[in-house]
Amino acid sequence: MIRVENIHKVYEGHRGKHIVLHDTSFTVPRGFRLGLLGRNGAGKSTLIRMVSKIEQPTSGRVTHEMSVSWPLGFGGTFQGSLTGIDNMKFISRIYRTDFGKLREFVEEFAELGSFLYEPVKTYSSGMRARLAFALSIAIDFDCYLIDEVLLVGDERFHARSRGHLFAPGSGRALLVASHDASFIERTCDAALVISNGRTRYFDKVADALKVYRAL
Repeated sequence: MIRVENIHKVYEGHRGKHIVLHDTSFTVPRGFRLGLLGRNGAGKSTLIRMVSKIEQPTSGRVTHEMSVSWPLGFGGTFQGSLTGIDNMKFISRIYRTDFGKLREFVEEFAELGSFLYEPVKTYSSGMRARLAFALSIAIDFDCYLIDEVLLVGDERFHARSRGHLFAPGSGRALLVASHDASFIERTCDAALVISNGRTRYFDKVADALKVYRAL
């Protein structure tokens, strides 16, 4: 279970305070798939970063009762000056996984070849996404945080990724931010619509899409 309780997020800017999210609460049980809908800048990525605990809320709290991935699609996952292999070694130590097995899976899934021996800062956004995706699947988290990552890469990579993460009966929980309304409708059990710092929770994704499309 992931619990988000009364999250409030404020950024200080040159024009004063900007409220990104106000009094947001929801839960993600094991195996549950929650979609995040909202226009650009609505706060979807900020919310995902707070759920991952990469970023802290101004007030409120996030608690994890299951293992949670880093945000797939988030550019801060890797140390740019290290090679792909060195990043894999670092993550393997953090999550106490067998490096040999992890490396074998990532090399096969990401298909980055010799680029794994180059600094990650030289990678394209698609290459970084492939590496992040392969690493997260290799570690096998209980819940995956997905921030538009499926927009990156070719169709073959999309199909393989969907097969791993979104297959029926996988038992994985998902928190998915996407502008693709049809994808959210096909994939998620419920949805959260974010607009003007406020969030609305919908048990039926179809009801959420009506509100989202009217924004």
